[in-house]
Amino acid sequence: MKNISMKNVVMGSVLAIAAVTSLSANAATVCSGGVAKDGASFASGTSFVKVAFTPKCSANVFLDGEETSQTVFRVGSGSLKGKTRFGGSSVGGSVGNMGACTGTGGACSATDSAAAMSAASS
Repeated sequence: MKNISMKNVVMGSVLAIAAVTSLSANAATVCSGGVAKDGASFASGTSFVKVAFTPKCSANVFLDGEETSQTVFRVGSGSLKGKTRFGGSSVGGSVGNMGACTGTGGACSATDSAAAMSAASS
């Protein structure tokens, strides 16, 4: 079986969220860095998200999402066991490195995923 790095898991999570949703008027903490479970739900409305959904959170992953308009959704993420935060939006069409995490020993925290989301194009 092929090994999948945490970076690929985080990037896949970010891309999945960005593909299904877009930035909302309110930022939401989707995954809080705990055990693998369902994340915060995104409701359908008049902005980017047209179909309500509940993303799955991988263990140790922090993920924030924000729908800012009908065409823009942005996300930010990091891993408790990682050292880099990632962010992206529907504006740029890709997820990228948003810098080093600031937690103890370089580990990512909830503030890192929120900062990566804020740094993503909107």
